[in-house]
Amino acid sequence: SGKFYRHATTEASQATLASVSPVFAVMKLDKEGNITCFEKKKTELYQELGLQARDLRFQHLMSIATRNNRIIIRMEFLKAVVTPEFLLILDCRNLNLEHWLINELAPQLAGEGQLVTHSLPFEFRAIEAILQYRINKLQGRLNTLQPQILETLEALVDPKLLSVDRSKLHILLQNGKSLSELETDLKVFKETILEILDEEELIEELCLSKWTDPQVFEESSSGIDHAEEMELLLENYYRQAEDLANEARELRVLIDDSESIIFINLDSHRNVMMRLNLQLTMGTFSLSLFGLIGVAFGMNLESSLEEDPRIFWLVTGIMFLGSGLIWRRLLSFLGRHLEPPLPPHVSEVLKKSQPAAGRLEIKNSFKAETFGLSRSALMNR
Repeated sequence: SGKFYRHATTEASQATLASVSPVFAVMKLDKEGNITCFEKKKTELYQELGLQARDLRFQHLMSIATRNNRIIIRMEFLKAVVTPEFLLILDCRNLNLEHWLINELAPQLAGEGQLVTHSLPFEFRAIEAILQYRINKLQGRLNTLQPQILETLEALVDPKLLSVDRSKLHILLQNGKSLSELETDLKVFKETILEILDEEELIEELCLSKWTDPQVFEESSSGIDHAEEMELLLENYYRQAEDLANEARELRVLIDDSESIIFINLDSHRNVMMRLNLQLTMGTFSLSLFGLIGVAFGMNLESSLEEDPRIFWLVTGIMFLGSGLIWRRLLSFLGRHLEPPLPPHVSEVLKKSQPAAGRLEIKNSFKAETFGLSRSALMNR
């Protein structure tokens, strides 16, 4: 009874796992470009392909691996399994992806596109079509970001503008974030291909027809082995990704340089405002200093000066004249301490260096004469 209970529990658990197994919407493309769409559970799919469950566990990371004479490709939302006879695209519910699958991928696999590997086995065409799709996506993102970034930087660095538009800074921040994401995707793409290029065994494993039909992989008409052609194919797309990464890096350097210019302009405006504030403070100090005279006359004290009608204009003139002189004196003091010292004139430097050179020549001639006298004395001895 215990054995029967355990057996029933195992069957129930398997039935439960099979019922909750994810269902893939699969698009199948063969060598002639024929398309077949169907849905299949994950357990049934990896059993038919001779794979394991972890092989179909797709993350949003790029990877190219081989399992049991199958090529498993992960490129963010694109999930594909390549065999020597057909290509499977999993979870193809994206409208943009379906447009590419039907209008571009199917003709390319049938040999009607612009692929370089149209005369090579099926897995070559499938790998090149997927890599080309990925590169075109990255190129499109760069082509969208580049004019926006250049337009924003041109507006921010315009010398005619006295202030920085905050809306442009917000746009630049968003574009910089998108550029960083693009640089990360390009880096992952390059690292994935470079890992394969560094291992000859991985390149050999990507040539699926070598294990199913070895006669296909004899020397090609150009005298290059098909494994070497796979390496050239990967190197080609690695070089394209490197070119895109260089363009993105140039944009990043341009953004950093423009930010430096913007900060310099902001510092310059800030210094002008601080200088103006300091000048006004000194003017207020000067007026307050000589305003003490008016305060003294405003006290309720009697003197003979307030009876003279000319004393008002005299005191007022002395106050404004003294305040102006003190303010002018403070401004000259401020200018001497804030302006950088001028470099020494070239003629003065030359004049100062000429006596030193003359002393050096005299010293050398004196050494020569001394050496000649001592030599003649030795000869006489």
